[in-house]
Amino acid sequence: MSVSTSTPRDGVALVTVDHPPVNALPVHAWYELAEALTAAGRDPAHRAVVLTGAGRGFNAGVDIKEIQRTAGHSALLGANRGCAAAFAAVYECEVPVIAAVHGHCLGGGIGLVGNADALVATEDATFGLPELDRGALGAATHLSRMLPPHLMRPLYYTGRSVTARELHRHGAVWALAEGPHTLLETAFELADRIAAKDGLLLRLAKEALNGIDPLDVRRSYRYEQGFTFEANLSGVSDRHRDAFVDAPAAEGAER
Repeated sequence: MSVSTSTPRDGVALVTVDHPPVNALPVHAWYELAEALTAAGRDPAHRAVVLTGAGRGFNAGVDIKEIQRTAGHSALLGANRGCAAAFAAVYECEVPVIAAVHGHCLGGGIGLVGNADALVATEDATFGLPELDRGALGAATHLSRMLPPHLMRPLYYTGRSVTARELHRHGAVWALAEGPHTLLETAFELADRIAAKDGLLLRLAKEALNGIDPLDVRRSYRYEQGFTFEANLSGVSDRHRDAFVDAPAAEGAER
């Protein structure tokens, strides 16, 4: 299993992704994550969920190697639908979700944190969408929930990463942790404050906030994914993915 759930605090579930070496997830793991988040939110004992990643970083997106070694389009379509399911599970989780990030948060990782209710991170955590360098399009929907458009767009076009400290200045990060050793405690501080509220009212509040959200994240992200598949059919995506897989330093994948 790439995803585990525990209850380290009263009313708080901890969902941890652990898929070495860099938490670049294959298709099945995206669905595992979606199921774990949905189950954690549905449990009446939980009033908040903390989502984090084990190992070297929070999330490095999809496993591009899986896509390139699978004949046809099944792995690409599976990754598209798996990502959509996991992102929606964060957004539609019945209780607030706090993303706790250290190391890298790339591609699909942005889809997860951009749909969370709050974000805490180590000061040196990095966030980016290297989509254009990987022959893909997507997760601008979620980056746009974190940053103003004239910052989001050049970051998307260039693929440049930003640090958690930069995001904190723009109000996207609730709190900064000194390092990985204090990250979860920082997340639990917020989770405990949330979990102290009435569980029914929290669930109603989450549904109400989603209901007044100006952006339909499901529709918007699926619209973006259509352009990913168009790029794939044109052949340009394979060229970029092959270049990434063949690079000597390639250890994982992002999207």
